Amino acid sequence: MTRFSPGDRVRVLALGKAGHVRIPHYIRQQIGHIVQYCGTYLNSEDLAIGITSRRAVDLYRVSFSQARLWRDADIPEHDTLVIEIYDHWLTSVEETTHAP
Repeated sequence: MTRFSPGDRVRVLALGKAGHVRIPHYIRQQIGHIVQYCGTYLNSEDLAIGITSRRAVDLYRVSFSQARLWRDADIPEHDTLVIEIYDHWLTSVEETTHAP
């Protein structure tokens, strides 16, 4: 069973990881919504440094409003950016909203 489903609102965490990560800085701390569950894969952050023994991680496609990502640009509200993000980079918006 996956933690998120299509339509769920999520926030991308800023984990402060160095090295090879798939999460661009401009997407960290942004809110998007799950578009699709992609499956379970070995974590590319581990694979980049030769670690192949850890468990596989759920991968999701997450959509973001480009107008909200780049507020100073004249971008139509319906334009979106879709990016694949591993589960450990995501938290539900409800979790972040209610965090102490």
